[in-house]
Amino acid sequence: MNLSLFESLVWTDYRLAVLFTVFIPLILLIWAFVQKADPIVHLLTIYWRVSSLLAITVYLMIAALPISFVAAFFARLLIPIALWFWVDLNEEIDDRAESPLKLSFTSWRWLITIYNGIGTLVQIPFLRCALMSKQDVLQDSYCRVWLAPPWGYKEYFHANSTPGFLGFLGIVALLFYVGCFSYFILVRLNRQGRSATGH
Repeated sequence: MNLSLFESLVWTDYRLAVLFTVFIPLILLIWAFVQKADPIVHLLTIYWRVSSLLAITVYLMIAALPISFVAAFFARLLIPIALWFWVDLNEEIDDRAESPLKLSFTSWRWLITIYNGIGTLVQIPFLRCALMSKQDVLQDSYCRVWLAPPWGYKEYFHANSTPGFLGFLGIVALLFYVGCFSYFILVRLNRQGRSATGH
């Protein structure tokens, strides 16, 4: 693929990510909270916990850390799973009376599932970047393209911080995320199964 076309697609993807993974779910969470739609609030709370890996990925990419490509892949993969995994929440949401909130939430859930499904497939060829050294990532034109939007974010929000420091914050956050995820898989999943409420 032409490099300039690829750069344009990557920037478009980041813009869509801000819309689909930040703004829309934030509006839905506030809306559901106001309407006391507890199952939707619960599922969106789970979504925000899981999707925090996207934010962690941005900080890892600011420092051009190769592991950021693995984090990006799993962030895309885990979000749809988290949104459909819980049997009890799915049933409660399905049983709710039709309303603008339910329609909006269901539409967003399908939209972000498709978006991240495509994104997961697109990320597969770039897992090779995770096997490179940091220097090789910076020298590889196609790996480097993924770093440009995070660098733009850094200049806008963290102009006075070094990439190394922000990358360190990303590593600390990633270790915490992996620890919480491991606890969920090894302990909580065995106790509660696919029930988010444990009932």
